[in-house]
Amino acid sequence: MSVRHVSRRILCSIAAVSFTLFSAWSPLARAEVKVGVSDWPGWVAWYVAEQNGYFKKYGADVKLVWFANYTDSISALSSGQLDANSQTWSDTMAPLAKGVPVKAVLVNDNSFGNDALMVNAKIKTFADLKGKTIALEQFSISHFVLVTALEKHGMSLKDVKITNLAAGDAAAAFMAGRVDAAVVWNPWVNSIETSGTGHALFTSRDMPGLIPDLLVAQDKAIASKRKDLVGMIKAWYDAQAYIAAHPDESAKIMSKVVSMKPAEYKSFLPGTRFFNAKDNADAFNPASPTSLMAVAPTINKFLLENKLVDGKPDFAKGLDGSLVKEATR
Repeated sequence: MSVRHVSRRILCSIAAVSFTLFSAWSPLARAEVKVGVSDWPGWVAWYVAEQNGYFKKYGADVKLVWFANYTDSISALSSGQLDANSQTWSDTMAPLAKGVPVKAVLVNDNSFGNDALMVNAKIKTFADLKGKTIALEQFSISHFVLVTALEKHGMSLKDVKITNLAAGDAAAAFMAGRVDAAVVWNPWVNSIETSGTGHALFTSRDMPGLIPDLLVAQDKAIASKRKDLVGMIKAWYDAQAYIAAHPDESAKIMSKVVSMKPAEYKSFLPGTRFFNAKDNADAFNPASPTSLMAVAPTINKFLLENKLVDGKPDFAKGLDGSLVKEATR
C-alpha cells in the first residue's frame, strides 16, 4: 500500500498548505499542461489516458507529475508550480478562502463505497451504535463520513466514543476486537469484509456527491492552455469508458503506478464512481442536488466546525464548468 492511500484522505492537510515556492521546483517554462497526480483510483486513472494515447488523440500536451505526498501537490498548485492538480473539493476550499486563483474544471469521480463505517456482528442499526467505541483518523474523510452518517440518523458524535487512530491502525484494532467499529477506506474496507470480522453499516454510496475528486486548474492555465485542458477532459471521458469496458486491463495499468497487484487494485474500482460527460454536466449544474455547488455548504460546515478553513469561500468562484461543456461539442 502506498503513502497516497493515507495522505489523500486527510482533510486537515488543507490547513497546512503552504503557498511558497519550493526550491526543488522550477517555474513553468514549457507550453505543456503540468498536472499533479496522487494515489487515488480516480486520479491514477489519468495514466490509463496517457498510456492509451488519449492525450495525443485530442492534441493535449500533458505532463503528469506524480506526488507521493498529496499535500505537496496542493501546495504546488496553489503556488503556481503546477497548471492543474488532482485534489478534492474539500481540499480546494482553503486555497479559495485565501484568494488563490484556482477553479475546479472536471470531476474525476465520487467515492462510491470505498469509504465505510464498519461494525461488528452485534451492531445492526445506528441505535446499536450508541455508546460504542469507533476508531477513525481524526479530520480525515473518515471523520467526515461518520459525522454525515450520524446526522442522517438523528445522532451526533456525542452519542459515540471516538478513538483517533491512523486508518490502518483503526482497521487492525477493529479486526482484533479492541473497538466496536471503525471508519476506514479501501483497502481496509475490503480487508475487514474478507476477514469476516465486520460489515458496512454506512458507506460513501449513502452520501452521493459529498466526496468528489477533481481536476483543479490555475486561472492563468485555463486562459492560456485552454485547448490542452479541454483535450485532457476529452481524454478523461475515453479513459472512463475504457475502465468501464476493460477493468482487468485498466487495473494492470493503474496497479503498476502504485506498485500493487492488479487483482488487489481491481477491488477499488467498484467503490469509485468514475464520472462521464453527463455526470460532469450534472456536477456543474447548481440546480442538481448533488452538484459541487449544492454540496459545498455541507463540506464547508464540517471544515469550519473543525477549524480546518478560515471563513466561507466563494464557491461559485472556484468552479468553471465551461470546459466540460466545450469538451462535449
